[in-house]
Amino acid sequence: MRFLTALRQPTIRKLEVLGDADIVVGIPTYMNANTVRKVIRTVCQGLHMYFPDKKALLFVSDGGSTDDTREVAQSVDLSDYEHEKIVAIYRGLPGKGSALRAVFEAAKFLGAQGIALFDADLRSITPEWVRNVLTPIFGGYDYVTPYYNRYKYDGTITNTIAYPLTRALFGKRIRQPIGGDFGVSARLAYYYAHQDVWETDVARFGIDIWMTVNAITGGFRIAQARLGAKIHDVKDPAKHLSAMFLQVVGTIFNLLDEYENYWLGVRGSEDVPILGEFAGEDPPAFDIDVVALIDYFKLGYENFGALWRNILEPEDYEVYESLYHADDPTKFLIPNETWARTVYRYAVTFHRMPRQRFKVLNTLIPLYNLNVANIYNRLKDADQVEAEEFFDGLAGTFEDLKEYFVGLYEGVKSEESKSTAY
Repeated sequence: MRFLTALRQPTIRKLEVLGDADIVVGIPTYMNANTVRKVIRTVCQGLHMYFPDKKALLFVSDGGSTDDTREVAQSVDLSDYEHEKIVAIYRGLPGKGSALRAVFEAAKFLGAQGIALFDADLRSITPEWVRNVLTPIFGGYDYVTPYYNRYKYDGTITNTIAYPLTRALFGKRIRQPIGGDFGVSARLAYYYAHQDVWETDVARFGIDIWMTVNAITGGFRIAQARLGAKIHDVKDPAKHLSAMFLQVVGTIFNLLDEYENYWLGVRGSEDVPILGEFAGEDPPAFDIDVVALIDYFKLGYENFGALWRNILEPEDYEVYESLYHADDPTKFLIPNETWARTVYRYAVTFHRMPRQRFKVLNTLIPLYNLNVANIYNRLKDADQVEAEEFFDGLAGTFEDLKEYFVGLYEGVKSEESKSTAY
């Protein structure tokens, strides 16, 4: 069923009673009973401390949680604050995208000037996050992305794919393009709400990178807000990130087709302003299971080695082949150029095989796990500054190899044109 709105009638009636608001804070939820209370209370404190003259709505947009998420959210007492709260199940495809669609539509309904979005599983959110995300919006920016102080092994999909591709292809040095906690202007929220994507996978997942790319290609004014550490449930790349990898990377590769006229014309990259002071604690250290990552890679080689040989450059395949035969976990290192070319060649293969795109993308996961092991080995003795320099260099390698990717992509487009002509 195609829904014209993500807002249910009871929600619309509550919005009609409310009438208007200056700020809407959206909190998309699904099975977050253990953390949503803290997020709501902290947001209320931030609004009270830094935007006391603004009328605000907290909109908890739930995906049909079967735990006590909605009950916990509803029970949070806001009587000490002059804020309103709506807890509602959205309509549409299940996923964070549909949850945010409801938030954008509510903001439009109320004529809100600024919208803030915060993940419901945050453990490190402080009142200053609300200030840092919304202040730039009221200062004339349209889109504010988070700039976290993350531990060197956290955010591996961001560090090795999302950030490098956003920078190299779309020309913006947005450090956390899929961060989850954003500020959005009324103008941009209305733009998002009216895009015809809500019956696609954007409604299920991939909404963060979709918002970032659309803000860039739409010419909206973008800034980054310092938010300190993002502490939530840490996921081991070897065990928990495969599904997220497919969702995020698949969305990025799909967006390359949709916006090819934009990124094919971009050369180089530019800084995006980073505003505010870090708000919150430093990120906690944690370890990852390198042996499990390597075992995953080796199993992948046994299953997909022949396919890798067909997809990859010979010199890069040889790197992976040699590592398959290696034993010492500390020796699993790959050049930045190898990883960048691997991602680019998979992006082209993804484009060439529309009926089997996600089957092909699934075969990249063992190589991604190997690259995480590579990062662990390279950064195990590095401090946070040195780690950030490494990731900046990796993104720079993607940027340096953009012409390589453009050549591959245009070659495929040329082959498709000839095939169509015949």
